[in-house]
Amino acid sequence: MAEELPIPVPSFEEAEAPLSESQQAAIRRLQKDENVIPAPIWLSRQAYLANDAIERAHALEAPEDFWAERAKLVDWIEPFTKVCEFDPPKHAWFLGGKLNVTVNCIDRHVYSDRRNKAALIWVGEDGEEHAYTYGRLYREVNRFANTLKNLGVAKGDRVIIYMPLTPEGVITMLACARIGAIHSVVYAGMGTQALRSRIEDCHAKVVVVSDFTYRRGKKVPLKPTVDEAVRELFFVEHIIVHRRGSRPGDEPYTFESEREHDFYDIQEARAIHCEPEPMDSEEPLFILYTSGTTGKPKGIVHTTGGYLVGTTYLAKAFFQITERDIYWSTSDIGWIVGHSFIVYGPLSCGATIFCREGVPDYPSPDVTWELCERFGVNLMFTAPTAVRMWMSHGAEAPAKFDLSRLRLIACAGEPLNPEAHLWAQKNLVGQSHGMVVDNWWQTEIAAPVLGTLPTFDARPGKVGKPLPGVVAEVVDAQGHPVADGHGGLLILRKPLPYMMRTVWNDHPRYEKYWSQIPGGVYTAGDIAVRDKDGYFAVLGRSDDVMNVAGHRIGTADVESSLIRHPAVAESAVIGLPDPVKGERIKAFVVLRPGIEKGPGLIASLKDHVRQDLGPIAMPADIEVRTSLPKTRSGKIVRRFLKAVEMGEDPGDLSTLAD
Repeated sequence: MAEELPIPVPSFEEAEAPLSESQQAAIRRLQKDENVIPAPIWLSRQAYLANDAIERAHALEAPEDFWAERAKLVDWIEPFTKVCEFDPPKHAWFLGGKLNVTVNCIDRHVYSDRRNKAALIWVGEDGEEHAYTYGRLYREVNRFANTLKNLGVAKGDRVIIYMPLTPEGVITMLACARIGAIHSVVYAGMGTQALRSRIEDCHAKVVVVSDFTYRRGKKVPLKPTVDEAVRELFFVEHIIVHRRGSRPGDEPYTFESEREHDFYDIQEARAIHCEPEPMDSEEPLFILYTSGTTGKPKGIVHTTGGYLVGTTYLAKAFFQITERDIYWSTSDIGWIVGHSFIVYGPLSCGATIFCREGVPDYPSPDVTWELCERFGVNLMFTAPTAVRMWMSHGAEAPAKFDLSRLRLIACAGEPLNPEAHLWAQKNLVGQSHGMVVDNWWQTEIAAPVLGTLPTFDARPGKVGKPLPGVVAEVVDAQGHPVADGHGGLLILRKPLPYMMRTVWNDHPRYEKYWSQIPGGVYTAGDIAVRDKDGYFAVLGRSDDVMNVAGHRIGTADVESSLIRHPAVAESAVIGLPDPVKGERIKAFVVLRPGIEKGPGLIASLKDHVRQDLGPIAMPADIEVRTSLPKTRSGKIVRRFLKAVEMGEDPGDLSTLAD
């Protein structure tokens, strides 16, 4: 490698990085209060990457050779001729190569000794259970792929999937991939306008919907939302309805339109083989919409080759998934986690996926751990909010069950506070002497970017180090690197195969990711800090701040401070208009079991934040609640709380939960 000239590192004061005062306080707290969880020796010995330092060095010194080697994890119909082309903001991977993701996720297992191995084990909230071997999954996917073709769906057509986490939802995703149709999964529960805007943006030819989903024991209808959303959309040619069956007292289901079909009735029982469509590596696999600062959802486009190489590699290298494992992600197919690490990544590895529809503490706080014991779950991927929820129920629930097989829990989606990390390490993987690890990524980047591998120590409060192939830095607003221990904007200097290629129908919006900072780098939109050992802490969005009397205060920082109080299980913080200060802080907290609310408690909470972050960050008001509004995947919906406080119509909770 050519010798690189040193880049001058400005001081923190010169950097002008957009940090809130409370984010700076969080950085100081991390510097002086650091816990370390040693990597278990037995877990390190069986890790997929025996030496992660060598792996990172290989990726840094010879990136094209590195990714060419990782591409061997995937079966190609035609080999690629070039690994990468990068001309910011455009990047393309494995040029000339052709493949089909379902060949990798299903066919190659069917034509091996994994044919009769369980691919998918599914449990419903009402206790219904189904198991699919790779052989059965092959037949179901091919049968529905042929059904789509019979309805006129061809390569490049868009299919909206508005379904909960069910086997039929997974089958529909794979069936689209089989024939080259571009699927767009919309979280089951989003409101009419949210669904309609996505159908219109991608100009979907077909909508596949379940008639209802379950939510804490209640049936939540989905079909009426689709009816309203497509009423005037003449370009939607077909609506396929997965009818989940009826119970005594239910009204009989009737189709109301000529373009409606029953999910199973239109399938041909003997049509169990569908020739896989050869897809160019850079052709789209799916569109997944995510919210943006403009209010218009962004249709993130992921392509076929680079996405599958990245998710297959990281399913093995980060999540440690092997074909012998029972792997459970508590997310939903409506989010990027569900795409990458419920469906495509684990199936490509030949693992057994365990799925459950429903929330992780219903019908009781024991349900997650009872299922882990009963099905022998080895690996789990969950959200920090779920960990804090389990923590609020106490250690008694997991202690009742045999969790000795649960060797690794990975958390992502929002910052994992140290208290929750340490609690999970002790109470969730303590029986196996395993490890809880953090990781960071985005819908725009379909697999982990920063993370803690089981070959090095975990540092609660810090997400970990750049994974192999990742060149991450913390910079100021002008793009200059800031010194270790100081905060700034998180950027990636180089693209990754599993990054998005564009925003559907809005390429200029995609280009902004690469133009916010000079030099053709990817700006993640998060505030981060790196320590002297190369560990990163991600402190929250750069724009998720409140302005109180001219002071910028991060909502995540106040929330983390409240969670550190021994009485608090969960918290959410919003900024409300104030005639003097511009904004005032209001906090919402859920107390731990056995804690009684009262004036003394509220005063204690305010004192705690004042001492932790300073007087300016102290909430003006604290409301004790029994629960916080959340998406099914466990993220708190602060916009819902703010709308209620402002006297506005909050709308459908799911609509606000993108």
